[in-house]
Amino acid sequence: MNYAHNILETIGNTPLVRLNELTNEIEALVLAKVESFNPGNSVKDRMAIKMIEDAETSGLLKPGGTIIEGTSGNTGMGLALGAIVKGYRLVCVINDKQSKEKIDILRAVGAEVVVCPTNVEPQDPRSYYSVSKRLAEETPNSWYVNQYDNLANTAAHYEQTGPEIWEQTDGKITHFVVGVGTGGTISGVGRFLKEKNPRIKVWGIDTYGSVFKKYHETGVFDENEIYPYITEGIGEDILPKNVDFSVIDGFTKVTDKDAAIYTRKLARQEGIFAGNSAGAAVKGLLQLKEHFKKDDIVVVLFHDHGSRYVAKMFNDDWMRDRGFLESDIKTAADLVSRQEEGELITVKTEELVMHAVERMKKYDISQLPIVDSEGFVGSIDESDLFKAWMDDKNVVDKPIKDFMQAPYPVVNEYTSIENISKLINKKNKAVLINAGNGKYRIITKHDIISAL
Repeated sequence: MNYAHNILETIGNTPLVRLNELTNEIEALVLAKVESFNPGNSVKDRMAIKMIEDAETSGLLKPGGTIIEGTSGNTGMGLALGAIVKGYRLVCVINDKQSKEKIDILRAVGAEVVVCPTNVEPQDPRSYYSVSKRLAEETPNSWYVNQYDNLANTAAHYEQTGPEIWEQTDGKITHFVVGVGTGGTISGVGRFLKEKNPRIKVWGIDTYGSVFKKYHETGVFDENEIYPYITEGIGEDILPKNVDFSVIDGFTKVTDKDAAIYTRKLARQEGIFAGNSAGAAVKGLLQLKEHFKKDDIVVVLFHDHGSRYVAKMFNDDWMRDRGFLESDIKTAADLVSRQEEGELITVKTEELVMHAVERMKKYDISQLPIVDSEGFVGSIDESDLFKAWMDDKNVVDKPIKDFMQAPYPVVNEYTSIENISKLINKKNKAVLINAGNGKYRIITKHDIISAL
């Protein structure tokens, strides 16, 4: 009979799959190492078990102990498999940028999950680096994994992933491309491949908000490059010991938007339901295409499975809220359809300034059309009222007509967003839309920005 004695024995030997549609601009053969075939659905299974076994051998992890780690989710899953089979308690510290699915999955496999804020410095006591270390210090019989600086991470890929890729390509691989986070995958695979053939090029995929690319090119750790980003699984605001820059030939950076879009394209055009960093890797491949020749064999590694991003990159509303989907708002009618139904709020020429202020406060608006018996004759903006009040504190008791500006332009509902946008400027803060049947709607700069 052919069977595994436990789930850990199924880790590795993941397939290489040719990419066809997304890489048709590239003459080389592009093969994806699809790591979601591991039992924990990610490449991190490999290094998680290697780190546990090394800690057991060295005596750092004792029977019945507690494993503590800061993780983006995937390493936590690999550690959870090891903890289940080997009988350990697991505490995962995760930042709030990670998808809800990752947190739910960790809890489903018995991990205790502590969620920390993303937008803090690594040294901040609230960061997931700091919280992980503190918990390890406070918890008896515990072991802090520290996947960033634990070199068993790199060793796992030197011993497993690199040899698999070499054998699967019959040693013909010419380029290896992979997203860089902790650095274990690119460093371990890269070192193995370059020992086999020094001509093999190793490329890292980085993200905007991360320090890797500039540090590799200049040796400068530029804190100005560090800012929050959406892409999961790659990029860092620290320099992990597992990142061996000497085996990396170069980096290319991919935007959050491109990473998300290509994650979706990978599922729809190649049938590979992979995670966010895989989308970044595909876009990075296309950015690097001038480096690949016709007879080259390019291997790109896909870290994890798309099921962990269903509420994010694979959700249209989430994508649209971040401006990652092309807007379907093209005309004035599209814009006003997003507004709640209601009468246009106006003020009459003979009303007092206080009436305009009360209306702005009641309806939480900043612009008001001014009307008389003939129709629209003027407009007033909160900045106009503020300036008037600064000049005369008794302005609230004066008629609004004394302070009104030119009336807002009126356009029909078929006017394009582009033309409406051109009408809004420093002097003119809004546009009125003639919706027919004597009804008008107002469009401001805020409406346009919110819609797009």
